[in-house]
Amino acid sequence: MAIIKIDNVDQFNKEIKEGKVLVDFYADWCGPCKMLAPIIEQVAEENPDLKVLEVNVDNVPDLAKEYQVMSIPTLIMFKDGKQTNKAIGLQPKQQLEAFIK
Repeated sequence: MAIIKIDNVDQFNKEIKEGKVLVDFYADWCGPCKMLAPIIEQVAEENPDLKVLEVNVDNVPDLAKEYQVMSIPTLIMFKDGKQTNKAIGLQPKQQLEAFIK
């Protein structure tokens, strides 16, 4: 499944409603975010039942504030609209796979 870029709060709320959703809070200027991006792409490809969203904290600051994203990258896992897990910082692939399970 392709990674979905989030542009606004309404789109975000619609996308997290159903199923397993991994949300990547990032910024274009963030070095660790750039290092994490290919790992997330790989995990997204290998887990077709997982929806992956990208939220640029500079473009959608309201979401970052709502989910208390203080540093990036921050990954938040949702299941059927409910937050189930949160990780901050660069995650190696193995750790990311454990995180989404």
